[in-house]
Amino acid sequence: MAGGGSSPGRSVTSRALAVLDAFTADTPRLTLTQIAERSGTPLSTAHRLVAELTDWGGLARRPDGRYEVGHKLWDLGLLAPVQAELRSVAAPFLLDVHTATRDTVHLAVREGPTALYVERISGRESAPVVSSVGSRLPLHATGVGKVLLAAAPDDVVEQVLRSLTRQTRHTVVDPGRLRRELAEVRRRGYARTAEEMSLGTHSVAVPVQVEGTAVVAAALGVVVPSSRRDVTRLAPVLEVAARGIGRQLARVRDFH
Repeated sequence: MAGGGSSPGRSVTSRALAVLDAFTADTPRLTLTQIAERSGTPLSTAHRLVAELTDWGGLARRPDGRYEVGHKLWDLGLLAPVQAELRSVAAPFLLDVHTATRDTVHLAVREGPTALYVERISGRESAPVVSSVGSRLPLHATGVGKVLLAAAPDDVVEQVLRSLTRQTRHTVVDPGRLRRELAEVRRRGYARTAEEMSLGTHSVAVPVQVEGTAVVAAALGVVVPSSRRDVTRLAPVLEVAARGIGRQLARVRDFH
């Protein structure tokens, strides 16, 4: 269950957070009964908390009676540095890449063993993708994820290697092979995937390194149709944009 079991000592705050934690990317809309079950909260308590959260704007009630995350949490999320600062700095560079390639452009940061997508630009000509702003995808199955994993601490790498999941028949789930891939990413400076997250798409991604430091603040990538054979030729385009983002980040914030 998403929120864990109930406990007599739980505070009102912890119960409210458990209610919010019941919502996931796989279950974005829940009934009151489902919220109570997933949060380990008595139905009467869940009813009161859900009503208060809805009044505040943290949850929204749909016409079918189910609940979903409300605008207030989205507004608060935009205030987080990873959203407000990084997105603001990177936006013009992402637009430049999209204008040059007409492909879907991603910006992602590492959040534990997942890649958190903080920005995406796509158009009518872009290949369909499974990601959206705010989504979290496995590090080992995406281009941006492999870049972030290659720069991650050893304990994170080991955690990911112990729990490799198959997203498509092409996903790399052999720890030894993935370890070699990560070494290659560090050596050549970019990652690529071939139908590992979704069939019909390839991707290439590069690290966004804060100028003057060894800090990898994010990963920048593009997703193209698998019929394209020139995906690695996009790496230099991404690298130029990544350097631009890195220069701006060094100016606006101390990443040391």
